[in-house]
Amino acid sequence: MSRYRLRPTPAQERVLADHCGHARFVWNLALEQHSHWKPGRMAAPGFVEQCRQLTEARAAFAWLRAGSIVVQQQALKDFAQAMANFFGKTHRKPTWRRRGQGEGFRIVAVKAGDVRRLSRKVGEVKVPKVGWVRFRWSRSVPEGVKSYRVTRDAAGRWHVAFAAIPEPIPAPGTGARVGVDRGVAVSAALSTGEMLSVPGLRETEGARLLRLLRKLARAKRGSNRRGRVKAAIARLKAREVDRRKDWVEKTSTGLARRFDVIAVEDLKISNMTRSAKGTIDAPGVNVRAKAGLNRSILVAGWGRLVERLEHKAPGRVVKVSPAYTSQRCSACGIVDGKSRESQADFACRSCGYACNADVNAATNIKHAAGHAVSARGGPPSGEPVNREPQPVLLSA
Repeated sequence: MSRYRLRPTPAQERVLADHCGHARFVWNLALEQHSHWKPGRMAAPGFVEQCRQLTEARAAFAWLRAGSIVVQQQALKDFAQAMANFFGKTHRKPTWRRRGQGEGFRIVAVKAGDVRRLSRKVGEVKVPKVGWVRFRWSRSVPEGVKSYRVTRDAAGRWHVAFAAIPEPIPAPGTGARVGVDRGVAVSAALSTGEMLSVPGLRETEGARLLRLLRKLARAKRGSNRRGRVKAAIARLKAREVDRRKDWVEKTSTGLARRFDVIAVEDLKISNMTRSAKGTIDAPGVNVRAKAGLNRSILVAGWGRLVERLEHKAPGRVVKVSPAYTSQRCSACGIVDGKSRESQADFACRSCGYACNADVNAATNIKHAAGHAVSARGGPPSGEPVNREPQPVLLSA
C-alpha cells in the first residue's frame, strides 16, 4: 500500500476521529458476539445479520446515526474477513481494538474522481461525511485505486494509504546471488561483506526518551501532565519507526535491483519473540533478558525486510533452513560450534579460515540457496557442496 501524510483541518480531524471511534465500536461489538459462542450454541451472526443489527442500532442511537454508514459497514466487512482468515489458519484470531492504538477506517468503491492532484506537492482525497481532505503528494498515486485506509498513529499523525498492487522490480539478469543473515548487533549482513544496520534513535534522543519514561512513571494516571508525556514519547517512537521503515524500503529496493536470487533464513519470528514469563505454576526464567532480546529482534525489522523483498522481487527470494548456518565454515563446510569465537569473529579450527561471523553465516545461506535452486531445476550454483554436520576430530 502507498501511504501519504494527511493534512486535515481541525474540524475535519474531529470528524475523522469520530469515524475511527465508530469503526472501533462496531468492530468490538462484532467481536463480542463471536466471543460468546461455545460448542452447542447457535452460530454467531454473520456479516448480513450484523448489517441488519447495525441498521437497528443506527435508528436507536443518534450519535451512531451521525456517522458514516460506509465506515461502519466496512468495519463489519473487515471483521468478517478477519474471521475467515482465522478459520483458514492464515492469521491469528481478531482481538479487541483500543482507543489510541491502531486507529483507522477503510473506504471501498473509490471512484476515479475521489482522488485528485492540486499542485506539485498537494493532493486531495474525498472522505465520506468529511469532504475533501488534503494530503502531501510525496509520490504519484497508483492508478485505478479502488480502496484506501485512513489511520492515526500514537503520535497524532494522520495518513492515507491507497491499496494497489506494486509493480515488481525487474531482476538485473546477471545471475548474481546474495545471502542475507539477519541479526541483532548487525541488522543484515550480506555475503558480499556489507554490514547494514537499522538507524535508531540518536544518543540525545535516547537520553530524552529515558527521561520521559521516568517522568511518565511519576505522573498521576489521568492527569494532563501524563497525557503530554505520553504524546512526547509517542513522537519519539514514531520517529524511530519511520527510520526503520525507510531503511527497510531502501535496503529491499537495493537488493532487488542488484541480485537475481536473494537468500534468507526461514526464521519463525513469532516463535522467537514469544514471551518467556510462563505461567503461575511454571514461571519462566531469565524473563527480563528474553524480553530485551525480543525487543531487539523486533526493532531490527527482520520480518518486514523479508516481506518487502517478497513484494519487490517475487519468486526470487529463497528461504533456507537456519540450522548450523552460524557454526558451519563457509570455506570447508565443517560444523564446529567452537569456531565462532565471539559474536563478531569466526575462525575455523579445521582449515584456519577466519572472517566476520555474520558474513560467514550469510555465505552459508547463499550456498544453501544455490543448492535449492539447482534442485528445482535452476542453473547450477557453482559453489562447493555444503556438507552435513559431522564430528570434528581433535588431536589428543
